[in-house]
Amino acid sequence: MNPESTNFDPDNYILIEIVNTKYCNSLTEYSRRKTQVVTIGDVPMGGDNPIRIQSMTTIDTMDTLGSVEQTIRMVNAGCEYVRITAPSIKEAQNLQEIKNELRKRGYKVPLIADIHFTPNAAELAARIVEKVRVNPGNYADKKRFEEIEYTDASYDAELDRIRKKFTPLVKICKEYGTAMRIGTNHGSLSDRIMSRYGDTPLGMVESALEFLRICEDLNYYNIVLSMKASNPKVMIQAYRLLVQKLDEEKFKPYPLHLGVTEAGDGEDGRIKSSVGIGTLLEDGLGDTIRVSLTEEPEAEVPVAKQLADRYINRKASSPIPEIKNYTINPFEYTRRPSKEVINIGGSHHVPRVISDFSTKEKITPASLFALGYQYSVALDKWNIADIGCDFIFLGDRAIDFETPGTLGLIYNHSTWLVQKNRDRVYPLIRAKEYLSIVESSGKLNLINASLPDLNNELISKLKSDSTAVLIVETNNDHGLAEQRRLFVELIRSDCNVPVIISRSYKNLSVEQLQLYSATDIGGLLI
Repeated sequence: MNPESTNFDPDNYILIEIVNTKYCNSLTEYSRRKTQVVTIGDVPMGGDNPIRIQSMTTIDTMDTLGSVEQTIRMVNAGCEYVRITAPSIKEAQNLQEIKNELRKRGYKVPLIADIHFTPNAAELAARIVEKVRVNPGNYADKKRFEEIEYTDASYDAELDRIRKKFTPLVKICKEYGTAMRIGTNHGSLSDRIMSRYGDTPLGMVESALEFLRICEDLNYYNIVLSMKASNPKVMIQAYRLLVQKLDEEKFKPYPLHLGVTEAGDGEDGRIKSSVGIGTLLEDGLGDTIRVSLTEEPEAEVPVAKQLADRYINRKASSPIPEIKNYTINPFEYTRRPSKEVINIGGSHHVPRVISDFSTKEKITPASLFALGYQYSVALDKWNIADIGCDFIFLGDRAIDFETPGTLGLIYNHSTWLVQKNRDRVYPLIRAKEYLSIVESSGKLNLINASLPDLNNELISKLKSDSTAVLIVETNNDHGLAEQRRLFVELIRSDCNVPVIISRSYKNLSVEQLQLYSATDIGGLLI
């Protein structure tokens, strides 16, 4: 399913200034956001430093040797910062014992104290470790799940109360050279923030900015920010909005810690993390990442490294025309409108899945098992699992058995022409051929194209063809950006053709395939 490339004509594209939606350097050219350097022990973050990898211990903090051994396993796996929970004074005190034992064994990894609810533990930990993490949702406020109506005066009074409670920690961090992460979590916002902003990305951002303003008033800038959520969609929106607000309000360009909370385990956890973290990395956001799996923390580290390492030498293999007419709101989810073609597109259909069998030597009923279709000989019927794909692309391959009644078959156009039975059988047509094609399906025609193929003639025909569905591909190293550029042009042209995203990869491990495809496809869907 590789389209022929044509010369791209930038004159087909209208350039209009972006207004108030800028959250990254470029939507078409990989450009990492330039942040200020934050000193965390001997491992600085931000600026031109690489994307740092971190994880968190799961051993009881009072188990000194257990925490030390787990930390060493994490470091040996490639972890550059290790976070340890300190929910009370006694755990904060024991951080010194853990640190001493690590240093005695020759490990100088920076330690981060994770603090919730207990300012006194944070103030003690800040004298011991290289960095403290505070959650503005529960550092100075208690969660009572109450909705309170605040006047501006009463809201300001609450901010003064927070300032008095938070200022001692800031002064200690300044004195000891300790870094701080102001880390908001979706779902743990204070009643005060919830009352004014709701449980929203904006509420997450404002919660962090309240604490950040206090830090800047005290001339403390050794700060990292995070906007974590278990829902990648919320997490992505919050980070984008955070960057936009930092720029709009002239804050310093603070480094970002990226993470999806409670992502799960196995492939589900890896895919969920990649959709959130990878989508932001694609746009150059992120200075350190933690992949939060329900596995041993040392198992998180290789996953995070594979996500980060993808961007070491990232650049587009061919230039992508600049976007200035960006009508998509990056801070909220809105599904692109599309017309309905059979069971594809429209307002009520879920995204459809096509599996590529075009290179498979022999296709048998057993070949469909992995796609969610299992044939019962006893009942003489197909059983369909929830993961069942909707179509298979056969290219020029033959199939000599009765397929499930819900499964569509797609052939290259030349092979489709000779099919006698065209029930649930549809052609794949290259963009160039589509413009001059004589015979096509009266129900569904899949048009194979990439951004360079998208000209006024093709768009015009797609708009007038009620049977057309676009399959978009890319061979660009910065493929998400190129395919996003194509969507922008379809929206600008008011072309509501349904689109199926196609990606292909070579020489990847199974885990890399999961991570990269989740980023590249999920980043467009979300």
